[in-house]
Amino acid sequence: MHIVVLAEFAVASGGAEKVAVESARGLAEAGIDVTYLQAIDGPADPLLDHARIRRIGLGNTDIWTRPAHRAALDGLWDAAGAARLGAALDALPVRPDLIHLHQWTRSLSPSVFSALFARGLPVAATLHDYFLACPNGVYYRFDTAAPCTLKPLSASCIAAPCDGRSRLHKLVRVGRSVALRTALKEHPLDLIHVCDASVARMGALLTGPGFTHHRVDNPVRVEKGPPADPARGEAIAYVGRLTREKGADLVAEAAGAAGLPALFIGAGPLEASLRARPGVEVLGWQAPDAVWDILRHRARAIAAPSRWYETGPLTVYEALANGLPVVASDRSGACEKVVDGVTGFTVPPEPEALTRAFAALGDADRAERLGAAAHARYWAAPSTLSAHAAALIAVYERILAARGAPRRESGRIASAA
Repeated sequence: MHIVVLAEFAVASGGAEKVAVESARGLAEAGIDVTYLQAIDGPADPLLDHARIRRIGLGNTDIWTRPAHRAALDGLWDAAGAARLGAALDALPVRPDLIHLHQWTRSLSPSVFSALFARGLPVAATLHDYFLACPNGVYYRFDTAAPCTLKPLSASCIAAPCDGRSRLHKLVRVGRSVALRTALKEHPLDLIHVCDASVARMGALLTGPGFTHHRVDNPVRVEKGPPADPARGEAIAYVGRLTREKGADLVAEAAGAAGLPALFIGAGPLEASLRARPGVEVLGWQAPDAVWDILRHRARAIAAPSRWYETGPLTVYEALANGLPVVASDRSGACEKVVDGVTGFTVPPEPEALTRAFAALGDADRAERLGAAAHARYWAAPSTLSAHAAALIAVYERILAARGAPRRESGRIASAA
């Protein structure tokens, strides 16, 4: 089997890129030939150094680094980017069995779908966000700091000043969504959801005979070891971009109210205001290996209090794998992995609820019990790279069987059954 993994970056600069890179590696280790198409020029993660992975750069640039008028037009339909993608696919020495798309919003635009469908290949897309349905991509209203309840592209949706940047960006994104719906019309697309909440929410937003929905957990690249000792840690820790929609401000407020220090690893627009708070330490971005070395020694628990319907922040899974309790927003897809009161707490992203959860973690013995249970339950059914790859391969085989398409295995045509 030969799979093309298409993403905009080849380094783990965010959750989607991290999953794309790790998926490619997991597939290669499972014996699948992988071509990794990197849309935007830049470095590559060492995980992509594998005999079964061929990496190809498309030479694109980030749309939003281009002049404003050019960015707006290319965001709607980047014909040149689509042409480069098509040429790269046509130049492959072995025709792929399936194309797995992880990102398309930073350089590829909706034109990516026309280039993919024109090749007559099955296309699967992992839904790391809501861009296939929602113009601003997160189904969240930045103007009201609350999840959206509007029907995407309805009159009320188009009129809503919900974009995190400006009304102009909203108009461009509405235009992009219209172009996207046109590109997807009457073409089959297999959708891979990373959490049960995404299946329910996006399944309701993306309906029709062209869509087929699948469910696969994200990979968690954590080596099994002894659980951390959260009783020794003192801080409520947060890892990620420091924004309101991800709830970074809620962590600082609730930790202070609970009498615990707050530790932030990441950067973003709230950084200056967080640094100004007493009892708050901001370390900035850290190398992946350094993150968990820090947290295993200093964290009492990990907080992921997203205000938006986040599909599955990887930090939650990694914390459980390390034996650290998690306090997760009940709006986050990852909360389905947290057993309330057993491995952590699932709460609304509100100061009072978070304060109560953090205060409960002030009891060192309870934190220790929660951490031990988190570690035991996670490793009873871990989301390892090999488990993730096996689940993906099963999805690919179902897709190929449904299309009646032959698949290639070790350079030979094999049955899709």
